[in-house]
Amino acid sequence: MRKSSTDMTKGNVARQLLLFALPILLGQIFQNLYNSVDAIVVGRGVGKTALAAVSASADITHLIVGFFTGLSTGAGILFARSFGAKDYKKLHDAIHTSVTFSVILGVVMAAVGLVLTPLLLKLVACPDDVFREADAYLRIYFVGILFTAIYNIGAGVLRSVGDSRNPFIYLVIASVVNVIADLVLVVLLKMGVRGAAIATVVSQLLSVVLVFRRLIRAEDVYKLKIRDLKIDRKLLLEILDLGIPAAIQASLIAISNMFVSRYINSFGSDAMAGIGAAKKIDRFVGMVAMSVGQALATFIGQNFGANRLDRAFRSIRVSILFNLVYILALGSVIFSFAGFFVRIFTTDENAIRYGVDMIHIMMPFYFMQSLNQIFANAVRGFGKSRVVMLCSIFGMIGCRQIFLAITMSIKRSVTFVYLGFPFGWMMAALLVMIYFYFAIYRKYHAEAREAAALHKDDPDR
Repeated sequence: MRKSSTDMTKGNVARQLLLFALPILLGQIFQNLYNSVDAIVVGRGVGKTALAAVSASADITHLIVGFFTGLSTGAGILFARSFGAKDYKKLHDAIHTSVTFSVILGVVMAAVGLVLTPLLLKLVACPDDVFREADAYLRIYFVGILFTAIYNIGAGVLRSVGDSRNPFIYLVIASVVNVIADLVLVVLLKMGVRGAAIATVVSQLLSVVLVFRRLIRAEDVYKLKIRDLKIDRKLLLEILDLGIPAAIQASLIAISNMFVSRYINSFGSDAMAGIGAAKKIDRFVGMVAMSVGQALATFIGQNFGANRLDRAFRSIRVSILFNLVYILALGSVIFSFAGFFVRIFTTDENAIRYGVDMIHIMMPFYFMQSLNQIFANAVRGFGKSRVVMLCSIFGMIGCRQIFLAITMSIKRSVTFVYLGFPFGWMMAALLVMIYFYFAIYRKYHAEAREAAALHKDDPDR
């Protein structure tokens, strides 16, 4: 049997973790690039109102994507633990159950989304001058939700068995196709925001074709067999127990962002366009924590399944150091040249001012977001997904909304909207770090020392 999976329960921890995280990070970069291309092409090729329409839809699309990403993260932890424990029968059944369920759920959510589009835009207080274009963009985007659901599970399967390279390649291909389709549909054919949405759906469909072609053709323990697609109720409950808390967490954070968007949208289309551009830029800093976090959850899942707790704890220290170096390097560049980066998206000076101010205020706090992502995914890797959900709901949703309600009632200033983001990161990070120390580190550190002593002669450990 030709193996394409990777056993991360042995070998150098830092090298394995970073090599596994790198394709995920590069994939995030390309995904963010083709999402940014939508905004750049629309903002410069159509106008400020069109850019505001795409920005108004962003938090809604993040709600859906976040849900499926969270669900696939939880499922991926089960895949990784089964793979690490060499329980290949459970791995096979869990994969086929997840794929079947994602198809059903994707169809349902696409249908519901199409019906609820106007209501969702009203929830974010989308202005009248932007509403028509935002409605058109979002309805087309919902058509591709099925592809988003299926791709996330398929990519989660590959990553759980140590293959982060192929999902990266597929994202690169999809990104290139998206850029080309954007230029053709928006610039040449003058289809406006509809063209940008169609380009996104086409690229999503292509990514699904590529990832499932890989799963079906694989000669390894994760091979997908169409005839075996069915739902195992017991495994589905286990998958949902791990995945639904992560999915709910991502969705609730997106919903919270939608209510934050109400504050942003109340400042008008200039603020919507400028802050929308700043959000695209700030994702390039935040995505390293997301990427390393995803890798960390899989790494810990495999090692926890194999009882290599020493490697699991060491991977957390490596992740913190890597994130600190990255944030200092890239964050300082974006902070220093914020005006240049925002101008890539729009030439409107008022919009640029909003975007630059947001970057300057938020950038110094990014290490708190990094700590939250690292420890949240570490806790998930140990199988405690519900706790992460509760910490995130209280910190990033509850505390942030309370902060905004109090500060905006004292003085209506967009600065408080900017500060609300890092305030939520800080509160969520503190909560999940406290839980990690008392409920996981103190419980398992003795076993981790025993595992380290048992493998002390292994030069890579």
